[in-house]
Amino acid sequence: MGITVQNITGNTAMVIWPKMAGCADSFYSIMYHPNWNSVFSSYSRKSFQKEERVPTSRSSFVVENLTPLTTYIVCVTCQSANPSGDQCRVFNTLERDPASVSNAKKELALGIWVTSGVLLLIIAAILLYGCLHLLCRRRRERSREQNGASKRDHEEAWAKSAAYATEELGKESQRRQDTEEKYLGGIQLATIIENPSACKEPVMAASKSQEQVSGTGQGSAIN
Repeated sequence: MGITVQNITGNTAMVIWPKMAGCADSFYSIMYHPNWNSVFSSYSRKSFQKEERVPTSRSSFVVENLTPLTTYIVCVTCQSANPSGDQCRVFNTLERDPASVSNAKKELALGIWVTSGVLLLIIAAILLYGCLHLLCRRRRERSREQNGASKRDHEEAWAKSAAYATEELGKESQRRQDTEEKYLGGIQLATIIENPSACKEPVMAASKSQEQVSGTGQGSAIN
């Protein structure tokens, strides 16, 4: 059939075959397997690891996902039957190409970077939540302390104002009492000045009573 394998890399290979005019089926069957010795013993379709089907309008196919540094056998048939020896080719894959290695490293680095970024975001979110929670708790404590201090200040101010009011009330009561006493003393003095006889009558009555007492004493002594 003139099957050829070209553009072989570490994990891909292009299989090319000539168009077969006598193929009655509507597809070509491409079969490949890494252990070519076991396939050569029987050429059974069950012995192949993979099988791909392509339209008969095509004459090439790129086999992918191969293992580097591995010997493969690939067969192309135009019918769903077991292949023969002239329908197969053996080829060896190369080492893993630098481009794929670089891509794999880039993908690995990208995956590590993305994972690290997600972890950092989670840690930052946890730390931010803890800081906000601590800040809110401190603010609540300060607010409680300020409320307690303001309440104590209010109570102290109220006590001082009550004591001051009581003291002022006592002073005002004392002033009123003093004023009343002065006022009554002034009235009595004015009464005495206006009626001097009111002050003499008791004196005269007292002197008369004394004379009577002395007279009575003398009379009793004569007897």
